[in-house]
Amino acid sequence: MSTIPADLKYAASHEWVREEGDDVITIGVSDFAQQQLGDVVFVEVPEVGTEIVAGDPVAVVESVKAASDIYTPVTGTVVAVNESLEDAPEQVNEDPYENGWFFRVKMQDPGELKDLMDAESYQDQCAED
Repeated sequence: MSTIPADLKYAASHEWVREEGDDVITIGVSDFAQQQLGDVVFVEVPEVGTEIVAGDPVAVVESVKAASDIYTPVTGTVVAVNESLEDAPEQVNEDPYENGWFFRVKMQDPGELKDLMDAESYQDQCAED
């Protein structure tokens, strides 16, 4: 069974969002997603300063099974990336909610967060997938 922290929000495409304050959020992939991917061998994140639009693919994760796009659930500007994933992509498998985060975004419209799922709704979705 996947770990689904209650303090995070979730997108239907299996990204998680943690609010950091000052309209900044951290984005990564859920435990469910990393289990589906298998062993992650490469992660490509956007550059700091990149303008992103909700729903667009902005990162790529490659595993022994496949390559998958990572979508942004919000519109804004990338303000930080997890550079440690370049040398240690396995962090996505080992610790998806802490060391395995992908990037941080300064949101243009924090109201977009209301469109995301809470942990209970996300757990229901995972049960159906």
